[in-house]
Amino acid sequence: MTAASVEKHAAAVETLLAALTTRTAQRVPLDDGLGRVSFHDVRSPVDLPLFRNSQMDGYAVDSRSVATTPVTLPVSTIIAAGPTESAVLASGSAAKIMTGAPIPDGADAIVPVEDTSVPAAGSVTIERSRTAGEFVREQGSDVRVGTVLVESGRVLEPRHISVLAAVGFGEVDVRSRPRVAVVTTGAELVDAGSTLTPGQIYDSNGITLAAHLRASGAEVVSVSRSSDEPSRFREILDAAAESAELIITSGGVSMGDFEVVKDVLRPLGGNFGSVRMQPGGPQGITMFDGVPVLSFPGNPVSTVVSYIMFARNIVRRAAGLPPVLSTTAALHEPIVSPPGRRQLLRGRLRADGRVELVAGPGSHLVAALAWADVLIDIDSETTELAAGSDVEVWPL
Repeated sequence: MTAASVEKHAAAVETLLAALTTRTAQRVPLDDGLGRVSFHDVRSPVDLPLFRNSQMDGYAVDSRSVATTPVTLPVSTIIAAGPTESAVLASGSAAKIMTGAPIPDGADAIVPVEDTSVPAAGSVTIERSRTAGEFVREQGSDVRVGTVLVESGRVLEPRHISVLAAVGFGEVDVRSRPRVAVVTTGAELVDAGSTLTPGQIYDSNGITLAAHLRASGAEVVSVSRSSDEPSRFREILDAAAESAELIITSGGVSMGDFEVVKDVLRPLGGNFGSVRMQPGGPQGITMFDGVPVLSFPGNPVSTVVSYIMFARNIVRRAAGLPPVLSTTAALHEPIVSPPGRRQLLRGRLRADGRVELVAGPGSHLVAALAWADVLIDIDSETTELAAGSDVEVWPL
């Protein structure tokens, strides 16, 4: 793979990861379903309400007995919300009832308690008449058995969890998440929070890739770091392949003397070379023990740009999430771009709808990623663009 176009390399990655997008159902507890994607249409197994019940605290009556008010009726029973035996309203009486309690047979209306008074124990005066059906929640008036509550492919939000719980689901079938392992490489890398010695830097790529993957709906099964020793890298790769469906590596793919990823994977059939883009030129793809491996360059910005351009939407598709699409914006300032390489520059959308550059093209300028919200995509044939020119931008 030498000096391939972005499109050609993207097609090769698409082919390598084709199997990743075929998913199975995974049954999870309902309270673990938030943010997951429903695997199929979920239909209600019951009516809602489950039974005819009262909308108000008040009195259940036969509406004919309160057609003329005020009228005083004997209170024949008290019905609370909760487990209870079926009740029948005695003719010419009222049943004191609580919100959510089952309405007795023979009653067809509820008189709210505020429309009543109590002249003596055991009786109630109805001050206002009510017609049949008032303040009565009929069985199935909200949902009927078989109603589709959540469509297939829906990202489950709190509102979906609520209705599924209301109809009795304790578990839900969701789309299984693609399982991804992350491996960073480099003898110079140490954990954030460690004390640095000369020549060392903090490893941001592992946690960054893991964050991007989780945001894309993936399950990150491991985040590991390897030295530049081939035996150590191979050991980590073997462990990652046991649980992952995709492995993403960063570093070790360029033209230096200690390119451990390329040195280990190329003899195993890995394809390594350059893609005509900046940042993120060095790239590699391998099928390792049946697990696809995407190998990105180690500069932090190159790693992020590589993920966005080559992997993000495939992982999102596997997870059942919609793709992140590019849009068009007008440049705030002119741009000069070297020929022959597709430039992906960090930019920020302004309040006026234009896009401005945040920093230069350097792949080491990590802070600019935090300040940017888009990548400005300049094709390899373009060398100059005037302010006001339309450009393609990719959300970060």
